Amino acid sequence: MTTTAFEPSRAAPLDDVMLAMDVVDTLRHQDSLVARELGEGEREADLLDRLRRLYAAQGIEVPDRILHEGVAALREGRFTYTPPADSWSVRWARVYVRRGAYGRALLALLVVAVVVVVAYRAVVVAPREALVADLGRAQARVVEVAEVDAAVVQAETLTATARAAVASGDLPIARTALADLEALVAELEVAYRLEIVARPNETTGVWRIPDANESARNYYLIVEAVDPDGRVLERPVRNEETGTTSVVRRWGVRVDEATFERVVADKQDDGIVQDYVFGEKPAGVLEPRYRFPTTGGAITSW
Repeated sequence: MTTTAFEPSRAAPLDDVMLAMDVVDTLRHQDSLVARELGEGEREADLLDRLRRLYAAQGIEVPDRILHEGVAALREGRFTYTPPADSWSVRWARVYVRRGAYGRALLALLVVAVVVVVAYRAVVVAPREALVADLGRAQARVVEVAEVDAAVVQAETLTATARAAVASGDLPIARTALADLEALVAELEVAYRLEIVARPNETTGVWRIPDANESARNYYLIVEAVDPDGRVLERPVRNEETGTTSVVRRWGVRVDEATFERVVADKQDDGIVQDYVFGEKPAGVLEPRYRFPTTGGAITSW
């Protein structure tokens, strides 16, 4: 049987188009039926007859021209979506269509990256930069204040140690070196006069019998550090008997027996020591300049 292609001379009404689409959909759901009937052109009439009965059973009257249109549309692939071949233009089109989702994801990644960078700078970079800056200021202050080369050399050594520690990421070592450098600055800046405690009813000197030689005596004059404003300073002093360092307001400085007896006689004369300035420590130096002979040894308790 010869069939004539359905070619409307004007735009088909929407209802006809919808019916044709329904016919195509019905045919797609009848896979075995379509494969058998469409495979044999002479049996297309049987297929159309089956479709009429199928729609009639549903109470739907479909004109033959719509049935012919549906069969033809199925053959021609109309009302069927065929995805385009994969290509760069298709991929970019898909990206463009989903640009909103991609944009939100990119924004989220950007926010995370910014947070990570800011956190890294705050936690790692900024402390290192601050530490290096503090090192530079402390070393510059030592050079500015120091009156002795030993202080400058010590500052250079501490600064080099700290910078190497920063470079290797060992910040605790760097901070320890910085603390030592700042302590050096503080020591250079402080100025005081070392005075023998010469007031009545206060201990001016003591002597001790050393453990290593019980037949000998070690003599000490009790001193304190007084700043230019008359305040007694606390000073770190190493006890030669115990090897420990303590921060004290008074300590004993070791002298020979002759110096000890001379100071004792001075105090016994009128109850006070006339020659009470044991030494001076001006700013810029590390050690006091003594006016009495001394070994530099000290005790912090008696």
